Amino acid sequence: MFTLKCQNILYLNNFLAMNTVINCVKTSKNLLILPRIGFNSKLFSFSSSNHYDIIIAGGGMVGTTLACTLGQNINLSNSRILLLEGADEKPILLPDKYSNRVVSLNPGTAKLLSDIGAWKHVAESRYAPVKKLQVWDGISDTMITFNNEKEDEIVSYIVENDVLLRAVNKTVKDVKNVNVVYNSKIKCYDLPEYETNNVTVTLDNGNKYTCDLLLGCDGANSQVRRAMQVHYLTWNYNQMGVVATLKLEEGTENCIAWQRFIPKGPIALLPLTKSLSSLVWSTTPEQAKSLLQMADEQFVEQLNDSLYKNFTHNSVIDQVTQGVSNFLKFFNCPSDLMRQLPPKICGVEEKSRAAFPLGFGHATNYIGKGVALVGDAAHRVHPLAGQGVNLGFGDIISLNTILGKSAYSGSHLADICYLKEYETERQKHNVPTMLAVDGLHRLYATDFTPLVLLRSVGLQLTHAIGPLKVNMHIPKSAQV
Repeated sequence: MFTLKCQNILYLNNFLAMNTVINCVKTSKNLLILPRIGFNSKLFSFSSSNHYDIIIAGGGMVGTTLACTLGQNINLSNSRILLLEGADEKPILLPDKYSNRVVSLNPGTAKLLSDIGAWKHVAESRYAPVKKLQVWDGISDTMITFNNEKEDEIVSYIVENDVLLRAVNKTVKDVKNVNVVYNSKIKCYDLPEYETNNVTVTLDNGNKYTCDLLLGCDGANSQVRRAMQVHYLTWNYNQMGVVATLKLEEGTENCIAWQRFIPKGPIALLPLTKSLSSLVWSTTPEQAKSLLQMADEQFVEQLNDSLYKNFTHNSVIDQVTQGVSNFLKFFNCPSDLMRQLPPKICGVEEKSRAAFPLGFGHATNYIGKGVALVGDAAHRVHPLAGQGVNLGFGDIISLNTILGKSAYSGSHLADICYLKEYETERQKHNVPTMLAVDGLHRLYATDFTPLVLLRSVGLQLTHAIGPLKVNMHIPKSAQV
């Protein structure tokens, strides 16, 4: 009887306490409701404890996509995720003018964006499909093309940075267990001595957050990477990437990406619309400065000249490449290609010219106690193959799978065994890709006769030998 009375009193107390909370909610705008795991936390204010399972530092394309991906992982559905972005929230409206900064997304990246529901936002905005890539050497007659076996299959998608960022920002708003804090300037990261201890993130305004796992997506100058104190192998190429939005002389289907290697660096034309293309011109700092300062008409004239000009050929190289061509014909291997010419440029969009420095960077370790690096925070590569952002999205796919396994097994999210698996898997893919891109840059950044001969014959053999060409075809969906 005494036990029953105690239970009744306990039930009554709980009922009165709940009514008190409900009445407070009705009368106070300042009350914080502490969400429990599994609740739709976006209906309430987040916990005043400021502890999260995962904190993602950096709300760019890679960081926001990572937040969407982890937030939708069924094995992480009860995990609270915080995305910290230093900039203000981007406006949802898309400007009429095309941006001069674009990315080339391979089919694997497009599938990832589709899986998280972001690609539909890209599709309702704008993008350009690429059905073929043509690469040719300005100092010899050698060239190569990349396209899928079926003519209508897409090699890659050209998307403006702002369009992609807008798409993932719209998507993350619908992910219930992700909270985004904009304009959050980081003061410092305190990493734990043991993997099961919390990471502490302190903002400039004094706010502090803790988490089980910190993911650094804060770019090439990563503050998270510096806090980890890992060795970072880096060098500058003494080159600038000049970008611009170009007007084409005649409207075409414009579904081919063009890349020409000339002595000072490659020029890439990427399709945007039937009448617009995006330029990425890698060149010396001196020429980049000149290209930015000259009048529009002079800029267009110099660009067309660099795309169409016949640079001085070396007779020895011509003889050797002709001999290789004859040799390949003898064995019925494809050796000669009908060269298509890129569309002629007639103008440049006002104020679309800009330049940025090019370099290489790679962290020897992607992980530490309670922390992992993703995207440009871990690796930076020359843009000539369009692989930088795709490597970052590949990191997301790998990390999402591995953290899902960790959560399913009941392990701590910062379990070093699972983080090591992520690091090993991605470095096995990233390092060879980055070294290949770096090697291509060095091979084509010279007019030294032996190296020109080497790359010219290499292009011929790569085109002739199918498996070689397939393996070099970086934009394939399997090679994320």
